[in-house]
Amino acid sequence: MFRGNHPAKVDEKGRLKLPAAFKQLLDTANVSQFYITSSTGERAEIWPLPEWEKREVEMAELGTMDEDVSAYLDVTSYYGHQVEADNQARVLLPQILRGEAKLDAEVMVIGKLTHLEVLNREMVERDLPEKKMTGEKSQRLADKLKRRNDR
Repeated sequence: MFRGNHPAKVDEKGRLKLPAAFKQLLDTANVSQFYITSSTGERAEIWPLPEWEKREVEMAELGTMDEDVSAYLDVTSYYGHQVEADNQARVLLPQILRGEAKLDAEVMVIGKLTHLEVLNREMVERDLPEKKMTGEKSQRLADKLKRRNDR
């Protein structure tokens, strides 16, 4: 559903105006409520609430006694807040997450299929060279897709 990236700014009150391209998709899906969290503290994840609820079902199916599920829920609950977009398509990023991920001015809003990620623009530009797809990474991805399609 979400793809591409859009530069944006977080205002002095910690609000992020959702980029128009993403807002249009959300309007089409009639979504105005979100769960904003992080699994690392390095970026904000903006989940349309219906997508987050699917994620919760997946976690529940794995069992909350599972050590990895418990750790994931601990971290995402620590950073997480349910919010509603205002009439100007702005969402309030949780203060603790803004501080930890340095989301205080120039950011990149990146589509990650089911949710959006908000990252400090300077950090994205600094770290991007190490994330570029190499032949090895491309082959691993092709192998994973092949295994998935063979099921």
